[in-house]
Amino acid sequence: MTAPLSLFVTGTDTEIGKTLVSAALLHGFAALGLRAAAMKPIAAGAFERDGEWHNEDADQLDAAANVALPPSIRTPFMLKEAAAPHIAAARENVSLDIARIVEAHQFAVKQADVVVVEGVGGFRVPLTDVHDTADLAFALNLPVVLVVGMRLGCISHALLSAEAIAARGLHLVGWVANQIDPGMLFPAENIEAIRLRLDSQYNAPLLGTIPRLTPPEARVATTYIDTSVLLDALRSAGAGQ
Repeated sequence: MTAPLSLFVTGTDTEIGKTLVSAALLHGFAALGLRAAAMKPIAAGAFERDGEWHNEDADQLDAAANVALPPSIRTPFMLKEAAAPHIAAARENVSLDIARIVEAHQFAVKQADVVVVEGVGGFRVPLTDVHDTADLAFALNLPVVLVVGMRLGCISHALLSAEAIAARGLHLVGWVANQIDPGMLFPAENIEAIRLRLDSQYNAPLLGTIPRLTPPEARVATTYIDTSVLLDALRSAGAGQ
């Protein structure tokens, strides 16, 4: 029996398509015959429905996964305020305990062949006074996929994120270009500039370019991502072992 695989999806900023890409990857893994589960360990911005608290991103991941995890495992920390996690947590008297997330992940990988873990915001979003999402990724010790929101400034954002990921000793296994700004000038040239640098400096291939989708539909986004290349990279990295 092969060991379960897992990866951490981060982004160059908030609202740049991490959930879209994470859900697309879940569909892609399922299409390859894998049992795919999702985690959104920290979700900020919740609403109550039928007596239960929901988060839009977490619900989208649930819809894309073909293995359902208990809500307490899928999202150990469901925060009500749609704000930076450390601010929302402080307002709700919640301590964002990384160890609790690691324990939930250890349970999750036993339920599926692959677990997609979506981060919150960018790679260095504060979680407490002393920890941020980079610490969470490090504690989980997972290979990372970077979602780059294609807009003015994205080259620097992508390279800074990649540098931060490498500084934590984590493996950037690939990146996805998500065209969030329909009016961006020279998107192809920007993508090529990032591709050359991430490939040569970090051996991180471009996994796909998602065009502007209206509405952003994960099943459609899947067709623009080479999930099989990512799967090979995860297996080579020995993720989840």
